[in-house]
Amino acid sequence: MTTNQHKKQNAFAPLIVDVAVPLGSYYLFKGAFGMSTFAALAWSSVVPAARTLWSVAMQRTVNGLAGLILVVNIVGLVLSFVSGDPRLMLAKDSGVSSTVGLGILVSVMLGKPMMTAALKPFLVKGKAVREAAWERLTSGQSVASADFRKRERAFSVVWGTVLLVECVVRVVGAYTVPVDTMVWLGSVIAIVGMALGFVLGGALGAGPMEAMVSFEAKAADAGVADAETGNGEAGDGVEGGEVRGVRPEVALAR
Repeated sequence: MTTNQHKKQNAFAPLIVDVAVPLGSYYLFKGAFGMSTFAALAWSSVVPAARTLWSVAMQRTVNGLAGLILVVNIVGLVLSFVSGDPRLMLAKDSGVSSTVGLGILVSVMLGKPMMTAALKPFLVKGKAVREAAWERLTSGQSVASADFRKRERAFSVVWGTVLLVECVVRVVGAYTVPVDTMVWLGSVIAIVGMALGFVLGGALGAGPMEAMVSFEAKAADAGVADAETGNGEAGDGVEGGEVRGVRPEVALAR
């Protein structure tokens, strides 16, 4: 296995361990082993609970993704005891999305946008030069750092807001729309919410961040080329000094 493949695996490791494993194990326990919803949620909470406790005990910090999944599972466990009329049962389905949305928005208020962990692997792509570009942008070493961090916050705000709005719409629908209609309409609302999240999150956050990471990486490559050749020329017919001195958003507008 190549070094780049190892880096790509490491980049996606948080998503795999903190999100994919708990969700996958839930469906495995519930579907393949026939466990009840309560039991499946309880057992699938083991990994995020262990990850959260480990990060608090050993690193003196809270693992955002693992902690959020744990909270979502706890909410699911509590909601599994909720029973009553069909409208109440439909309304309780929005509890998970509202929990996730609130968790994301709180993380932004605390200065640690939770969706960054999910977004970073897709922008860095397991490449060292892009990883270094990301670090410069987030650490304040780049002229575009302020804009990058603003876009980073915007990405999480979009997703947190979309999930909360979805929750409100589904609750309102549960008590105003015929039950038979809301059974399938709830899924449509969830799909529309996800689509809005991807579109708005991409336009306001991920897209501009991708452009800034790419520009910063190219600028770094140009600087290395200058040092090696000593002729002040960078790739693609752009002078190295010009690349390093231009803000990414200005260069993209050219």
